Amino acid sequence: MIGAVAHYVKSHGLGNDYIVIDPANVPFSVTPEAIRLICDRHRGVGSDGILLVSPGDGADFGLRIFNPDGSEAEKSGNGARIFAKFLREHGYTDQDRFTLHTPGGRVTCVLEHEEGRVAQITVDMGKARFDPLDAIEVDGQRFEVTSVSMGNPHCVVIVPDLAGIDLHALGPKIERHLTFPKRTNVQFAQIVSRTKVRILIWERGAGYTLASGSSSCAVAAACHQKGLVDRDLTVSMPGGELRITIADDGEIRMHGPVEEICEGDLSPDLLRRLGAR
Repeated sequence: MIGAVAHYVKSHGLGNDYIVIDPANVPFSVTPEAIRLICDRHRGVGSDGILLVSPGDGADFGLRIFNPDGSEAEKSGNGARIFAKFLREHGYTDQDRFTLHTPGGRVTCVLEHEEGRVAQITVDMGKARFDPLDAIEVDGQRFEVTSVSMGNPHCVVIVPDLAGIDLHALGPKIERHLTFPKRTNVQFAQIVSRTKVRILIWERGAGYTLASGSSSCAVAAACHQKGLVDRDLTVSMPGGELRITIADDGEIRMHGPVEEICEGDLSPDLLRRLGAR
């Protein structure tokens, strides 16, 4: 019925915001249409995506990740941290270490507390996988690229200076380049030192975002493969910084903050538009 509670929690990781929903607690089907409406920053709650509680499939918990255009993503680093904080602080677990099943592979989360709240989370993101693609052409311009998967696809373009990059023009064209039939996340990266890289991010299905965990891992892997950075480095984005570590066996670990913004119930008007039962 329309008056039923539709609970959500909204959090962000370095400005990359997600809404967490447990389908068991909402009186509507979480369809692509519903996701687009909820994520709309003018007509809905507004976010860079939605995280859904799902079956664990052998892991402690399951996570499904949806972009604001309604498409499903395989993995999200910031999403994993946000979801882990949600699980711990909203009564799903009393543990500070647990695993998540995502369509892009299983990840392990380790939580750190400050002043009684989960403030920092480390996520083991798995190993990067590279494919042979090393260049693409966009509007007659050739770009050297590294195509890498962290369980979700990334196209990393290393440039001498981010100031010369028109991300809003190039990002969508690379995302939908014919080379990437399922589309791709896009990162432009500038090497600052052996231990620091600055990046700009255009996410598949979301567009420009202030930060991305899987993008940071993909960039770290691409730059390390080329011998440009050390195994421990800081990835700096417009929303803030993540610490990335690449182990000797190739496993990539991400460490960074997460903050809850709000929690609440969707209004009766929005519930009607969502087709609430």
